[in-house]
Amino acid sequence: MRRSLRPTAAVLAAVVALALAGCSNSSGSDTGTEGTQETSGATEGWPRTVDHGGRSTEITAKPTRIVSTSPSLTGTLLAIGAPLVASAATTPSGMTDDQGFFSQWSGVAADRGVAVLYRNLELDLDAIETFEPDLIIGSANGGDSTLDAYSQLSDIAPTVLLDYGASSWEELADQLGTVTGLESEAAKTVDEYDSWVTTQAAKIKLPEQPVTALVYMGADGVWTFRADSPQGNLLASLGFTYAEPAEQFVAPDKRGASGVAIVSSENMSAALDGAQTLFAVSMGPKDVEKQLAADPLLANQPAVKGDRVYAMGTAAFRLDYFSAKQTVESLVSTFGG
Repeated sequence: MRRSLRPTAAVLAAVVALALAGCSNSSGSDTGTEGTQETSGATEGWPRTVDHGGRSTEITAKPTRIVSTSPSLTGTLLAIGAPLVASAATTPSGMTDDQGFFSQWSGVAADRGVAVLYRNLELDLDAIETFEPDLIIGSANGGDSTLDAYSQLSDIAPTVLLDYGASSWEELADQLGTVTGLESEAAKTVDEYDSWVTTQAAKIKLPEQPVTALVYMGADGVWTFRADSPQGNLLASLGFTYAEPAEQFVAPDKRGASGVAIVSSENMSAALDGAQTLFAVSMGPKDVEKQLAADPLLANQPAVKGDRVYAMGTAAFRLDYFSAKQTVESLVSTFGG
């Protein structure tokens, strides 16, 4: 039985839907993760019961065959060394390999023999069952959400759905460590990353501050990442001072969203006036920073006038362990003093 939860859409629309939800840090939804927590058994003990977004799942033994229905979570599973046998693939784009695995971790997935669970985010329950998983990890939000099929997935194997929009990859690593019994591996991964970032920050000669990171949408304006977004936090960890647009310039229907603020084209210049340096995050097209700098509506913006518009790369659009490291390396390459 093949069940598609969403119609086929244009590549950009699919990527936008997947990433926009992931940029949000709002945890107010009743379908979100309140925080994965252990409610029975010792830290290393089994069985254990985990609560996730108002649901409760018992996992009887430490998983050895995990499948991921969320490409947005697959990178973190790989980072903590989870026994992942297959992952759903998104629609191929400039951010993925040919089969729809995100480029930042597709090589690691190949080295570990991770198979494609199903393609184009089209949920296939029969395919999942074929892999005989003892744990299914999925998303409760975003373009790769399988929330509507939670009962059917749970009939196949214990299923845990996380809200990646409410968590950084480091927080997700901690949650997934508890779910998979890899608590120490998750903690070690985060600690090693934090130490590495500290050493990389020392190599950077900061440009004029403050800075703002955004996605340029042409005639549709920009998505500016907020200070509390993963992108804002990454820049802050490297010593950058982050500026987000004043709320009066944010599209009214997005004013309550955390993580990203959508600004229309007519408000771009005023919204970005406080930023002395701009970072353009690409969803695939090359030289997006040049497109941003060439927009006549931004001609008087300080960063544009000062020729301080830089590419932040495609990896920064959906941050996990692997893409965060790639983004840091790119920034060090650009600003290494």
